[in-house]
Amino acid sequence: MKKHLALFCALVLALPMLAAVHQPGFGDRKYSVTGMLEYSYNTTWGHHGNMDIQALMPINPHFEMEAKVQLSTANVYTGVVQLRPKFQVPVGELFVETDVLYKAVARNRLGDMTAALGVGYRMDYVSVTLGLFCRVIDNWDRSVHTDETYVVEPFNLLYRLEVFCRPQNNPWNLSFMFSNVDDYQMERMWQPLFMVGAWYDVADHWRLNFGVQCKPTGMFHLDATFYGATFRTGFTYKF
Repeated sequence: MKKHLALFCALVLALPMLAAVHQPGFGDRKYSVTGMLEYSYNTTWGHHGNMDIQALMPINPHFEMEAKVQLSTANVYTGVVQLRPKFQVPVGELFVETDVLYKAVARNRLGDMTAALGVGYRMDYVSVTLGLFCRVIDNWDRSVHTDETYVVEPFNLLYRLEVFCRPQNNPWNLSFMFSNVDDYQMERMWQPLFMVGAWYDVADHWRLNFGVQCKPTGMFHLDATFYGATFRTGFTYKF
């Protein structure tokens, strides 16, 4: 497990080095590496901290990929690979997102593998995505000689709506998002996440990022209660 995690981290750090020419995408997205630190609390894992590493590769104007790793003091480790074909239209951009996410919940000796496919549309001030994802949860201690099996959730709805205060290629911005997915988790459709994000370009190559996330439980059962919250900040270096 540790070897696999180390290999994944090395891949993330190496991705931006693999390309030689910048191909700007929607909002002039560039090859970049992001590092974030998070303070998080939820009623399951209590207080914990996270370190996030992300690498974005716009391969050409019509395709980009992203790799992400999150290491948590809750003894939970997450790796994500995302592929995104893009199609320019007269107003905005259509895109298709394919995500593979693996969460190693070492504290409970569980593995959570999720694969998602979504279709989205974005303009300067709005981005909308709808799709489906499948989840497989397995116990690391499960024996092949018993009747115990893994848990499969074959179909879950994926949705994301994000609204920006300024065009997405602006040097500073503020966004509000309502979704059941974020960079490192995919929740069932009745467990939405509420997120506020902001960025500020402090120099030509450096961007300062902020984010707050609130996660209730029971939202669509008319019995919503607080489950958890996350506060994050960090920098992006754009090549």
